[in-house]
Amino acid sequence: MSARPDGRTPRQLRPIEIIQDYTKWAEGSVLCCFGDTKVLCNATVEERVPGWMRDQGTGWVTGEYEMLPRATDRRSQREARQGRVGGRTHEISRLLGRSLRAAIDLKRLGERSITLDCDVIQADGGTRTASITGAWVAMALAVRRLQKQGIIGRDVITRQVAAVSLGVLDGEVWLDLDYAEDQKADTDLNLVMVDGGGIVEIQGTAEGVPFTRPELTEILDIGAEGIQTLMQHQRDALAGSDR
Repeated sequence: MSARPDGRTPRQLRPIEIIQDYTKWAEGSVLCCFGDTKVLCNATVEERVPGWMRDQGTGWVTGEYEMLPRATDRRSQREARQGRVGGRTHEISRLLGRSLRAAIDLKRLGERSITLDCDVIQADGGTRTASITGAWVAMALAVRRLQKQGIIGRDVITRQVAAVSLGVLDGEVWLDLDYAEDQKADTDLNLVMVDGGGIVEIQGTAEGVPFTRPELTEILDIGAEGIQTLMQHQRDALAGSDR
């Protein structure tokens, strides 16, 4: 196995940190760090659902993703100032919602909504995967708070969900790409999984050099290993919360 620019092995995650209860007011909050990528994930609980879901006895989970203006090496304009949400932002927000809904029993949640706001405060690759991984912890903290208040019962969170990026560089699969690695990868893939090995979503693209079926199998196997490590970090973060 070749060494990477930061000294990691191809199958090694960046340093992972999930700091729980990061903000004061949100029902659930974490700062999720994948190396130099840092995402603030806040969960907000509201005692209502979208109009099209009223009186159906079920809840709703959705997500909103945004890159803050100085998250990268140069300032980007706020999308709100442009009067529209960009395609990438919209796509990642939808992915976030789909991923989190795979981990919760909406009927047991009752007619209430949980919104996961994921704001990238520093970007160095893997912002969507860090958002999903951190948002699951924020959602679990919010649900735990509702349980402590006697508002909902147990078994609302049905699965863990986490995500990681992978790439193929010079015929070798690398886990958890930073920005520089992502830019030169022949294949770029994002993998979202639940505990037990179920796949929620695969987003993969070849950049000039098509990847093979054996490479895809290797990508999924290495990604699954990385996600298991991320899920242990999620459990450790929940164990360390005192809210």
